[in-house]
Amino acid sequence: MRRCRLIVSAACCAAGLLAGQQAQPADGDWRPLFDGKSLAGWKESDFLGAGKVTVEKGVIVIGAGVLTGITWASPTPPVPAVNYELRVEAARLKGSDFFAGITFPVRDSFCTWINGGWGGEVVGLSSLDGADASMNETSFSRTFELGRWYSLRLRVASARISAWIDDELVIDVGIGKRWVALREGDIDRSMPLGVATYATVGAVRRIDWRPFPAGNAAAR
Repeated sequence: MRRCRLIVSAACCAAGLLAGQQAQPADGDWRPLFDGKSLAGWKESDFLGAGKVTVEKGVIVIGAGVLTGITWASPTPPVPAVNYELRVEAARLKGSDFFAGITFPVRDSFCTWINGGWGGEVVGLSSLDGADASMNETSFSRTFELGRWYSLRLRVASARISAWIDDELVIDVGIGKRWVALREGDIDRSMPLGVATYATVGAVRRIDWRPFPAGNAAAR
C-alpha cells in the first residue's frame, strides 16, 4: 500500500511539473503584449498635441493628433535588443498619414517602421545613416485601404532588419556597420517600444513578439 501511494505521489508531481512546463511559451511561440482588454503594460505616449487613446471591444483606438500613440510603460523593453520578431495587426480608420509607426529596439539604439507616411503611402525605416523612411533604400509606396487590417511583422537581427506586410517581404536591409537611430523629434517618446499615428486615427488589435534564433533564416 505504501509503495502504491509513493507511485501515485510521484505521478502527480510529474504531472504538475509537466503542466508547469506547458504553461510556459515554447521558443518560437508568439507572446502577447496586449491583453485585448486594457492598456496594461502600456501608457499613452507623451506627445505634444496628442489625441485620445481608448480600448474598445478588444481594439486599441489611437486617435488623431499631431502624434498619438502607446508606449511600453517600463523603460526596459519587453523584447531583446536583437534576435526577435514583433507582430502588430493594425488598421487606418480615418486620415491620410501613417497609422502604424512602430518604434522598436535595435542593438544599442532604436528605429521606427513607418507604414503609410508622407501623405498616406510611404513605407520605410527611420532612420538609417541619418536618412529617414522617405529618403533611404527601404522607402517604397503602398496604398493602404481604410478599415482594412494589416499584419505587420518585423524581424530584428544584429546585422539585418526584415519586415513583412501580410506575409509579403517588403524590407530586407543589412545594418551591420550602419548608424541606426530614430528620426529627430517627438518620436523618441515611443521608446523603448511603441505604436504611433500622425494626424490619423489608427487601430491595433494584436501586439506579439517571439524570440528568433540567430542564423535561422527559415523561421516563419
